[in-house]
Amino acid sequence: MTAVGDRRLRASVVGAGHMGQYHMLVFAELWDVELVGVVDTDRERAASMAAHYDTRAFGDHRELIGKVDLASVAVPTEQHFPVAADLLEAGVSVLVEKPITPTLEEARELFAIARRAGALLHIGHVERFNGAVQELKKIVDRPILIESRRLGPFAPRVAKDSVVMDLMIHDIDIVLGLVDSPPRRLAAMGATVHSAVTDVASVQIGFESGAIALITASRATEEKVRTLAVTQPDAYVLLDYAEQDIRIHRRTAQEYTLNRESIRYRRASFVEHVQVHKDNPLKLEVQNLIRAVRRARAGERVVLAEAEDLRSLAVALEIERMIRDGRSEATYADPLPWSGRSD
Repeated sequence: MTAVGDRRLRASVVGAGHMGQYHMLVFAELWDVELVGVVDTDRERAASMAAHYDTRAFGDHRELIGKVDLASVAVPTEQHFPVAADLLEAGVSVLVEKPITPTLEEARELFAIARRAGALLHIGHVERFNGAVQELKKIVDRPILIESRRLGPFAPRVAKDSVVMDLMIHDIDIVLGLVDSPPRRLAAMGATVHSAVTDVASVQIGFESGAIALITASRATEEKVRTLAVTQPDAYVLLDYAEQDIRIHRRTAQEYTLNRESIRYRRASFVEHVQVHKDNPLKLEVQNLIRAVRRARAGERVVLAEAEDLRSLAVALEIERMIRDGRSEATYADPLPWSGRSD
């Protein structure tokens, strides 16, 4: 008899759009997963993708119940809650693309449903699985200044979500994970360019430790930029998300030469190029959920990132509110009213 932990897990993708196609490709490449089918309310689109991957097409996510062990949910954000809730209640573990839901209340409820049903809920913060980010966490110790830029051209398919939820939430999530201190001050500005919501946003986060994060996100920039820089006492660290590359600038010497005319100053530094294991971050994210499902079925206790997921969403929602309401600055006491805590 084949043990539960050894058999192929049954998986599906709900949503045959842009992100859903990436999830389908990942599942199709995994030898230990059976791709049961793809779901989309556009049956022709679902049928086309199903034919490409030699699997079944479904028109309703509820048709998956009893047929799958896990599913990726890549539908529009406003549909995340009802789709994920139905699957979780049926015991199906779910990977939901970010942002998890449009409200913090719905996000908390999804995690509560998952706990009650004994299912796993994972949120698609794919940059956590970027090889360069994994290495960065080993390097960053006492950040003083973090500068993040995520810029690119406008894509009509995401016009309903603001740039904060579409792009910036990735960087909010990474920054909050790097600074071991609560946020105390926010400053935010934004502008609409191509849609009815914010397309360009600039945010400053001040932390209790004194660290400052400057985060810029734009979908009105023709060049695609995905970078993060960290200044700390002993180094300046540059990360390129797209290239999965890290370079560390460290000071080695500092000299002064005095004469009657001037003070001449020379600083020498060396650049360390960090070796990064490069792989498809989405593939690593999906595999992380698969391993968690197998461990849970084997009776192991699986700890997911619920607190971190809720915190990132809460900060993104607060920034979105500030820009929408024209409130450029805000300070917060402890506990933060929007921290995502469930207690």
